[in-house]
Amino acid sequence: MNSMLRMVRHYYAASHLPEYLAPVLDLVLRLFLADVFFRSGLTKIKSWDSTLYLFRDVYQVPLLSPDFAACIATGAELGLSVMLVLGLFGRFAATGLFILNVVAVISYSELSEAGLRHHLYWGLLLAVLLMISRGKLSIDYWLEKRIQATSGA
Repeated sequence: MNSMLRMVRHYYAASHLPEYLAPVLDLVLRLFLADVFFRSGLTKIKSWDSTLYLFRDVYQVPLLSPDFAACIATGAELGLSVMLVLGLFGRFAATGLFILNVVAVISYSELSEAGLRHHLYWGLLLAVLLMISRGKLSIDYWLEKRIQATSGA
């Protein structure tokens, strides 16, 4: 019985080792998602006339004028992606990109099954960042530690 208990204890001790890689995984997820959305924003800027055409005639963004929606989407893709890379207000950035991702799916009725699957994956990964991201490889981590140290908490 003692050898079995020892084996179980070793298993549980070893099972925590991957947790040390969590900050790296957090960073990789942030970089991957930021790349996806940042490139999309760059594409919108590169061909602004096409972007306006799409928002006016193809996408059906609810509640916003097409021109305003194009500006907001482009700004969000670029700005929130940078914030995500830096880990600066990372949960805010993940939330914003998650909402943008949902609106993109809702707004484009002709989205292919493959496109829908991509948006689903991105949404799930953004939800992971939103729920459990507090990566040590982020500005948020550093800022939070500084604020706690100065407030005595």
